[in-house]
Amino acid sequence: MQFVIRLTLAILAALVLPPGTACGAESRPNIVVVFIDDMGWGDFSCFGNTEAQTPHVDRLAAEGIRFSQFYVNSPICSPSRCALTTGQYPQRWRITSFLNNRADNERRGMAQWLDPAAPTLARILRDRGYATGHFGKWHLGGQRDVADAPPISAYGFDASLTNFEGMGPKLLPLTLAPGQAEPGKIWADAERLGEPVTWMLRSKITTGFVDAAIQFADEASRAEKPFYINVWPDDVHTPLWPSVDRWSETKRGKYLAVLEEMDQQLGKLFAHIRETPNLRDNTLVLVCSDNGPEPGAGSAGPFRGAKTRLYEGGIRSPLVVWGPGLLAKGKAGTHNETSVFAAFDLVPSLLALAKVQPPEAVKFDGEDVSATLVGRSDNSRRQPIYWRRPPDRKYWPAQLGEPQPDLAVRQREWKLLCDYDGSRAELYDLNSDRGEKTNLADKEPEITRQLAAAAVAWHKSMPADNGPALAQEPAPPRPKKKAKKK
Repeated sequence: MQFVIRLTLAILAALVLPPGTACGAESRPNIVVVFIDDMGWGDFSCFGNTEAQTPHVDRLAAEGIRFSQFYVNSPICSPSRCALTTGQYPQRWRITSFLNNRADNERRGMAQWLDPAAPTLARILRDRGYATGHFGKWHLGGQRDVADAPPISAYGFDASLTNFEGMGPKLLPLTLAPGQAEPGKIWADAERLGEPVTWMLRSKITTGFVDAAIQFADEASRAEKPFYINVWPDDVHTPLWPSVDRWSETKRGKYLAVLEEMDQQLGKLFAHIRETPNLRDNTLVLVCSDNGPEPGAGSAGPFRGAKTRLYEGGIRSPLVVWGPGLLAKGKAGTHNETSVFAAFDLVPSLLALAKVQPPEAVKFDGEDVSATLVGRSDNSRRQPIYWRRPPDRKYWPAQLGEPQPDLAVRQREWKLLCDYDGSRAELYDLNSDRGEKTNLADKEPEITRQLAAAAVAWHKSMPADNGPALAQEPAPPRPKKKAKKK
């Protein structure tokens, strides 16, 4: 793993930078994006969690800016990652639910992987002199029986280290529970999806990705190249495997233990950047989650809904932005509760901060909110944000026993949810009702009509998936409640 990264950076250092590119890592900001898996809005202690402590992320927030109205572009993994990678709605690339085996992707009307022709933040930055590395979960192609997906390098990354859901060098998990003498292996067949492969205890695996990211950052810095690094841990996704000494018999207990251990392991990365003089004042770190929490594991805080659902709990993410030398004066430790923007806005915003113009042919759905990111403004994006549910999740979890809305739109204070044809509309004023408890559709018929029409028009403008057909399948039966023992 170390050899691959060093060889890549040695080659990069020898390259002539593109015309018009500033020379030297100190002239343009380094960027680190930490994208946590299945973590709820309310799980960091700086966002209100009182059951667990996340001191390393909390310190970033105390030295940076905390954003409360930041969204991801899907309530489930792969499309959320697609939007953050491309700056575009994931529906454009037919990635609308988690990428699974080949047959299930076809059943849901999805692509098998992200088209390498898609614009990517990494490729645009690399073409303008940045060193680019991806360390952690990918889940945009290459998993289960999809063994012919492009490698992560095809999307603009000079180096990568991923888990079982991507092509290329791997860091795979060993599991150990109390009472076991030897660890077990899960996802062992992923070895065929890329080499070299390193095995590491699942409870410590975030450290493996962090160590690779630190090495890459240091090599890029020595080569006098600015860097863009993804650190996308497996944590805190199920199955949950905390350290044996932190074990719990409950799902929530395991989750909290994994959350705290992840924070500690990420702290090594944050401390390295903070304590390295040529990184501290010229590196921007962003930390957020890819979607809402799995029920019974994480917490969405005050919000309704969870992973796979279009209510706030499924699509609103905590965001912390840190960069002592890059944030506006006096903004350290502040809490932005008003600016509304989403993950696809990060792509044009980070390009603007890097002083990089995207190719003329690239049209982002995201908007440049770079001034808001670094505290020079409290503006929101101008256009509405639209969502479409995963095609296979009309009914999920089965315990709900009720159909989920197909579409959603956020415009200023208004949030509307509806079905594909605009029916079953729900309207909420998020300024006064962030928990989405009071449906105002009947009281505000004109706003409801306008937003429903806009959501349907957007939906029709995007490539179709099999959501309408799958919605006609019978709802799964509710699980029977276990009888209480007398």
